[in-house]
Amino acid sequence: MIASVVNLTKVYAVPHSDVRVVALRDVSIDFVEGESVAICGQSGSGKSTMMNILGCLDRPTSGSYLLADTDVADLNDDELSELRGRRIGFVFQSFNLIQQLTVLENLEVPLFYQGVSAHERRRRAERLIDMVGLADRAHHRPMELSGGQQQRVAIARALVNDPSFILADEPTGNLDTATGEMILSIFDRMHEEGLTIIMVTHESHVANRCDRVITLRDGKIISDDRRTAGGLETAEAQPQMS
Repeated sequence: MIASVVNLTKVYAVPHSDVRVVALRDVSIDFVEGESVAICGQSGSGKSTMMNILGCLDRPTSGSYLLADTDVADLNDDELSELRGRRIGFVFQSFNLIQQLTVLENLEVPLFYQGVSAHERRRRAERLIDMVGLADRAHHRPMELSGGQQQRVAIARALVNDPSFILADEPTGNLDTATGEMILSIFDRMHEEGLTIIMVTHESHVANRCDRVITLRDGKIISDDRRTAGGLETAEAQPQMS
C-alpha cells in the first residue's frame, strides 16, 4: 500500500461556540501504488477534509493516516512538512503559482527548500517544463500564461520532487472544456507511466477516467468502485459508525 487511512475521524470546532462539526466519520481506505483514484462527493461530503489529511495539511482527530509506513500522527510539524515536500505532489484548482517568479523559478522552489543545488534545480525544471510542452514559456511569469498553461506548470511543479503520488484538487475546475480535456490527458499519460494519482473532484466525467471512484456523503464512504474490463465494479461498502 502506498498510503492508508484507518478508522479516521475528523472533527472541527466552530470558533466561539460549543458546536462540533464531524467532517469524516470512522473512514478506512487503502491506496495502492500505480492506481488512479477519484474521491467524489457533493459540498460538505468530507472530500476536501480528506484531501487535506492525505496531503498532510491537516491531522485526524482520531484514527491514523499511514504514509510510506509512517504514521503522520507521530511526526512534529517540521517532520510533517519534510514528508509532505518529498512524497506528495500537489495540483490545485487555483494553480497556486508565485506570480513574481518565472515558470522555471516556480518549478525550482520546492527543490530550493530541500537544499538541491542550483544546477540540479534548473536541470529538473527544464526537463519537466519541456515534458508539459511549455519550454517556449519557461521565462514567462504566470500572469502571461493562459489558465491551461498555468495548470500545466502546476503539474510540472508537482512532479519535480519525484513524489510517491500526485494529489489533485479539482484540477480542471477553473478551465474550459477543451483545456480541461488537455489537462486530463496529461494525467492519463502520467498514470500510464505508473504514477499514483489521487484526484478530488465533483465532476463525473473526470472521475470516470480513474481506475477507482470513492464516493463520500456526510463524512462516510457510500461506495468504492473499481474499474474492470466490464466497467465499474462496486466493492462492499465499509461498515460506518453512526
